[in-house]
Amino acid sequence: MASDLELKAKEAFVDDHYDLAVELLTQAIQLSPNNAHLYADRAQANIKLQNLTEAVADANKAIELNPSLSKAYFRKGTACLKLEEYQTAKAAFEIGASLAPGESRFTNLIKECDELIAEESGAVPVPENTTSHDVSTEDVQPEKDVPELQSVTVAKPKYRHEFYQKPDEVVVTIFAKGIPRNSISVDFGEQILSVSINVPGEDIYTFQPRLFGKIIPAKCRFEVLSTKIEIRLAKVELIHWTSLEFSGGVIAPQRANSSSAMISAVAGSQRPTYPSSKPKRVDWDKLEAQVKKEEKEEKLDGDAALNKFFREIYQDADEDTRKAMKKSFVESNGTVLSTNWKEVGSKKVEGSPPDGMELKKWEH
Repeated sequence: MASDLELKAKEAFVDDHYDLAVELLTQAIQLSPNNAHLYADRAQANIKLQNLTEAVADANKAIELNPSLSKAYFRKGTACLKLEEYQTAKAAFEIGASLAPGESRFTNLIKECDELIAEESGAVPVPENTTSHDVSTEDVQPEKDVPELQSVTVAKPKYRHEFYQKPDEVVVTIFAKGIPRNSISVDFGEQILSVSINVPGEDIYTFQPRLFGKIIPAKCRFEVLSTKIEIRLAKVELIHWTSLEFSGGVIAPQRANSSSAMISAVAGSQRPTYPSSKPKRVDWDKLEAQVKKEEKEEKLDGDAALNKFFREIYQDADEDTRKAMKKSFVESNGTVLSTNWKEVGSKKVEGSPPDGMELKKWEH
């Protein structure tokens, strides 16, 4: 039962067995996937393990399932605070405070966020003894024996992804074909991208990198296409990202060239680059042509292939051809598609059902 696993997870947490707590809560979630408290509790364990992006994802899921769960906002704020996403953390704490007005921990953490935001902007210094608050245990009683259970196997990512960048934005592409729009969830933080694909009957796919640089969540957007998900991240600073994910090291920012877009495709391993006095030229026309060629040669099947074929005809057609296509399709109730305006322009196009079928007119 999920409740038994939840109780054992709390016991493991109290005994500082955070890995075991995550495993137990993961098993409980599989049995009760709509329980917001389980996601909030797993976020707490992930924070202890410093799995901060995973903690934010769990907190977001808990909020999605139960928007009035104050501890979910506390978990999200705590993880974002540790990730130095002070604006996002403050927003989460403020919502949590409105849901639990009697809890002073929200007020204290909002004040801490204000101080850190001010320090980051250079307005006022932050006292040296300011530290991030840790997650506290909540009404759990330890027991001596915690049973050993098998570890949960983490499935490998099923969708390939890559990115390229322009001076003011980074474009991330996840190659997921035929995914319904309502099965995709994308959240933006100050320096976090969280993508979740939940198709019924399949394992949930999650992609939650801490990004190389900070972004502007309000200006970020995504689009679901037939073969991929395209995500556009608006940069805070016009600097060149040497990778998509934050590496943890101190990196001297390299200003982006505003006169041309810079593209960096993600590869399995990056080859070292060395300084050179010879300028490197990129044939952008060739690169654009290559991208268009790949899209044109993309193999589709069924209705998607047919729709693509008709779109290409319509896109490249002159005005008379487009009028012929529209008129013939509408007047024939979708059974005729003509490109000859001279033939269909002066008469009504009659329906032409497939062999073996009969066209019937319905009276209203």
